[in-house]
Amino acid sequence: MNEVSLLQDVPDGACDADVPGLADLHRRVLLLLAEHAPPEAEILVADDSDGQLLKALAEARPAWRLLAVDPSAARLELMRRTLGDPAPGARLLRGGIDEAPGGPFGGAALLFTLHFLDVEERLAALKALKRRLRPGAALVVAHHSCPDGGDLWSWLARSLAFADREVGDLDRASAAAEAMMARLPILSSEEDEGLLYRAGFSEVTLFYAAFSVRGWVAFA
Repeated sequence: MNEVSLLQDVPDGACDADVPGLADLHRRVLLLLAEHAPPEAEILVADDSDGQLLKALAEARPAWRLLAVDPSAARLELMRRTLGDPAPGARLLRGGIDEAPGGPFGGAALLFTLHFLDVEERLAALKALKRRLRPGAALVVAHHSCPDGGDLWSWLARSLAFADREVGDLDRASAAAEAMMARLPILSSEEDEGLLYRAGFSEVTLFYAAFSVRGWVAFA
């Protein structure tokens, strides 16, 4: 397989990033990256949302040079509006991970993206990231993943019911969960962790869990 262009086939709005404790998740990402990134590090970001993570990182670490990649012009424009103009320290690049500069980056964050890719595509994308990170740099990922031994449909339904703030209709959430399972190649948590190790990362550690969403930190 040729090096995968991460997110090239991700449809706009395909993932609702309205998950429990989203702002706190962003803060955790910041802290995990900051533990290992130099004061003026270059950080690679891919986040299937409206740019709130990018904004949080830019405001908390103005000396960081942030590069956000996304193949969607519409989503990049949304990020640009969220950041404000001008946005010092942040650049937006239309394309996938394999179109990002070679680095080395001082850290990377991928939120709500990897669950769009099948096993081989994920592995190729993670290897592409590993090549772009300096040794010891942190990679932080979070996406839908089935808890080991759990029922994916039930956990997705709970996530979707939580996101439906006005109604919380479990029947509607259950139907949406079935559609989501048919569209997304969601893996088990054990498989997700295994792919990070296969891509060459070490010390893979779970740091976030909320219904069907799991987050890990790993090191290049």
